[in-house]
Amino acid sequence: MMKPRLSGLLVIVFLLTAVFGAAQAQDTVPITVRCIANVAGGEGWRCDNFAEVEAQVEEELGIDIELTLVQDNKSWGDYKNEFVLATEAGEAPDIVLSGHEDIGAWAAAGFIMPLDDLIAQHEEFEDIVPALWESQMYQGEIYGIPQDAEARPVFYSKLLLSDLGWSDEEIESLPDRVAAGEFTFQDLIDTAQQAIDEGVVEPGNGFWHRPSLGPDFLYYYYGQGGQIMTDAGEIMVDREALLRVYELLGGMTESGVMRSDLIGIDWSSEWHPSVASAEQVLFAASGTWNWADWAINYVADRGGNDYLLENIGLTLIPAMETGEPLTVTHPLSYLVSSGSDNPDVAMALIAAVTTPEANNRHAIDSFHLGILQSQVDSPEYAENEVLSNAHYMLDYAKSLPNHPGWNAWSNAYWLGIQAVEAGDATPEEAVDIMVTQLQNELPEVVVQ
Repeated sequence: MMKPRLSGLLVIVFLLTAVFGAAQAQDTVPITVRCIANVAGGEGWRCDNFAEVEAQVEEELGIDIELTLVQDNKSWGDYKNEFVLATEAGEAPDIVLSGHEDIGAWAAAGFIMPLDDLIAQHEEFEDIVPALWESQMYQGEIYGIPQDAEARPVFYSKLLLSDLGWSDEEIESLPDRVAAGEFTFQDLIDTAQQAIDEGVVEPGNGFWHRPSLGPDFLYYYYGQGGQIMTDAGEIMVDREALLRVYELLGGMTESGVMRSDLIGIDWSSEWHPSVASAEQVLFAASGTWNWADWAINYVADRGGNDYLLENIGLTLIPAMETGEPLTVTHPLSYLVSSGSDNPDVAMALIAAVTTPEANNRHAIDSFHLGILQSQVDSPEYAENEVLSNAHYMLDYAKSLPNHPGWNAWSNAYWLGIQAVEAGDATPEEAVDIMVTQLQNELPEVVVQ
């Protein structure tokens, strides 16, 4: 009589063991995070921050996270293609870091998931600078969480403005006057022309933009009232705004305020040393992240950061003909793969690194602007004079459109810029070049 009872007991024990064993196996959650980073440049926290908060999230969720971090600094093209191929093969990481402009193409393709419902479960995201959310949206839904940001301001030489006769008060108040709309882009051009006429700078060195294609050039178009997306979400081009952009850029090269051969000069041998010295170029538009590079690699023998603080200032892009002061920001974003088996855990990890403590590690080491409102109150961030003083620019920031046709738009816009600055086309002809190229690539583009 005892054998059946013992046999039944063994069955029960076996079943309980199987059930609890399965539960324990389910409690181990694998999460893979894929990042691109220049580790030598302080960007390693993009992935490494997850390791710092792993134990915290495990305790909060009562699980064991099997965390895999994959981080390198390959080319952006190879990096993004890797994610697409991995997704198509069903092997995508749970979290991928990429430029926010990929949201349009990857959301449309179903590679990444909307995050609105998961965002609502984590109060950390309420601290993100409000202006940054626009860059994370596609068709009314949020698909990304900002990881870092930057501003693309105008740097100005305090040294050369002083040589031009500006008082210390006039120099130090320039950012405030730009923000108030009291010093416009036309004022910048006039000041640059004066500096050339009086021999303070050489012809062509009144204003420099970056020498290669990049998001920066959007502030000219946005500043002239241009739009890239219609209210219905279609990609578009505004011919009148575009004409004003090409008139502005072509006019600066024609007058000698800006070099006609600026496009294509070498960053490291000419652009950076000329601007960082504060002795050759009066105004130069580029990114806030350049500051650390200049301090370490271009003016270290002159005092590095202290030299830059004494001789270079930075301000918003001044208001143009129809716009307001602005800048462009290009946040990198954490995106969650639509193939993730554990998006709730992935988002808990992202929330845990979206704190002043975690984001400060990255922002300060890599010289990027923080993405949180409260970071400006943290001692570590406040002690970095350039970052903390530039943080306000995010309130004026515009971003790239999250649309699959963005690359085609950008490349066509760039063709017009190259043509008008080289003197190969009039502003009107440059508009036709841009529009024709864009229509060839995107026949559905709306032209206004």
